Amino acid sequence: MRIALYQPDIPQNTGNIFRLAACLGVSVDIIDPAGFFFNDKRLQRSLMDYMDHLSFKRHVDWKTFYQWRIAHNYRLILLTTKSQKKYYEYKYQNNDILLFGRESAGVPEKIHQCVDERLLIPMQKGLRSLNVSSAVSMVTGEALRQLNSF
Repeated sequence: MRIALYQPDIPQNTGNIFRLAACLGVSVDIIDPAGFFFNDKRLQRSLMDYMDHLSFKRHVDWKTFYQWRIAHNYRLILLTTKSQKKYYEYKYQNNDILLFGRESAGVPEKIHQCVDERLLIPMQKGLRSLNVSSAVSMVTGEALRQLNSF
């Protein structure tokens, strides 16, 4: 299983997700362009000294990432507010990539159309979204629980 971040905006969130992934042994894919430089002090501060324990890959753009995932036979699972399927009712597989959109804009409609599944984290009515690092933590934890990864 992998975590993919589509054009992440906020370095602190990416750093937190990197740290989570390092601790849980999950690889991360960054789909560029990111909204910050990877030597950003805010990214480094939230990541701390976990970079040496992290497996991550940067993809120059969506097309490159999408072709790479097809070649490696990964299922692509988008977390979005535009679904009715709850993330905890889904049956995860080891070849899943959990895709999370930009903090400021999610993902474009064209990406919604080419994923294998779209899942929702249910929330109170009237609220827009969770922090992306919180969402990644919740969904990754559930997927790992189902896969008996610990």
